[in-house]
Amino acid sequence: MFRGIRPLLRGSTYAGMLFAVLGAFASLPLLPFAMLPALGWRSAPYGVQAAVTLLVWAALIGAVGLARTTRRGLVAAARRLLRVALPDPAAAPAPAADRLRTPLWLLLHVAIGWTGALVGGLLLLLGVTLPGGWLDAELELSLFGRSARPGDGWASWAVGLACLLLAAAVCAAVTSALRRLAPGLLGPSSAERLALAAERERALAERNRLAHELHDSIGHTLTATTIQAAVAGEVLAADPVAARAALRSIEESARSALEDLDYVLGALREQESETAPARTLADLPELFDRLRHAGAAVEPDLTGDLARVQGTLSRAAYRILQEGLTNALRHGAGGPVQVRVAATPDSLELGVVNRTGAGPGHSPGAFPTSGHGLTGLAERVRLLHGEMESGAAGPHHWRLAVRLPVRWSA
Repeated sequence: MFRGIRPLLRGSTYAGMLFAVLGAFASLPLLPFAMLPALGWRSAPYGVQAAVTLLVWAALIGAVGLARTTRRGLVAAARRLLRVALPDPAAAPAPAADRLRTPLWLLLHVAIGWTGALVGGLLLLLGVTLPGGWLDAELELSLFGRSARPGDGWASWAVGLACLLLAAAVCAAVTSALRRLAPGLLGPSSAERLALAAERERALAERNRLAHELHDSIGHTLTATTIQAAVAGEVLAADPVAARAALRSIEESARSALEDLDYVLGALREQESETAPARTLADLPELFDRLRHAGAAVEPDLTGDLARVQGTLSRAAYRILQEGLTNALRHGAGGPVQVRVAATPDSLELGVVNRTGAGPGHSPGAFPTSGHGLTGLAERVRLLHGEMESGAAGPHHWRLAVRLPVRWSA
């Protein structure tokens, strides 16, 4: 018994009834237009005129449902008032068969809303007026074998209470009906589920790319600034000029990393952020300068027309070299770091070679790593359909070599 009464006590039941009534009342502005064909056919019987009016009214309501903005508004309202978990409609246009689901929903919504409003409103009116005898008319209501007149003692109170309970039951029935219909008519179809899955996959891929960008940028900055701080501490007394240069380089590196961090965190929080700091091969001289300030000897070998390497490929190449140089700083044994960038007609070749072992200023545990640097590089290269080799190059050197295919723009 209590399980049957429980829905009548929930606020969501009456929120759903409000959703149904609002949908019904929203169709009223279309009724005068639906009456125009019947007014022009006055010689027809009244029943025919009423049927024509209803058919035209239904057609106009269904036409409103063909608009994509209508579907988005209905989904948002159903989530809030019906408490039905519905995803936002896919951005891609739905097939013609799927687009008919929204007009069908609107027609059922309006029909159920008007039925619930009229029946529930009548029961509510009777439940309020019968006990007080407020209806100045001869009215006799029979319910469950009992007859009651307005102001007729306990019988009118009992029938009035029954009418109020029935009105609440009508609200529960209307809300339940709309909740059952909403997933099938407002929820995603099979094609929309595929489109939503594709959108989620693209979003996850973008978040994964941003995570790689953040790993590369922050990892490189922390490595470089740690070395620069150690150099500044060693030469602070003997060479204040070099110490100040190292501190300026730390400031520039930290500012660059903060820009990356602000952008990535803003994107991961799905907030609007500043324009992404898209560093490309054109920014390599600045990267080499920061490394030199850190005390590294960088020997770049740049060949080919690097300016023609643009877009995603140029940004990815910059990050690959940045990660390779970061590893050289972390694990190198000092000495020159050879950097090779060669743009050929068919490919972009990247290479970093450094001495292995513990270099000056390097101490065990000074540069903790996640162990995902080379794994992330390999994944990035694989997504670009490239090839990557890494490993020992002789007894005292480590080599990273990457080859990426190039499609030149006209």
